[in-house]
Amino acid sequence: MDDYQFTCPECRRELPLDGPLCEATIEHGCPVCGAEVSRRHFPSP
Repeated sequence: MDDYQFTCPECRRELPLDGPLCEATIEHGCPVCGAEVSRRHFPSP
């Protein structure tokens, strides 16, 4: 499964996320602070 390095645009936390967690984060926001994120916040692995 692919891993993505996610950096929250609000709290700046960096988290490695796999495909399902990437999709959940796009749908529900940053898992740390809840900030809205989009697919552009996930560079390719």
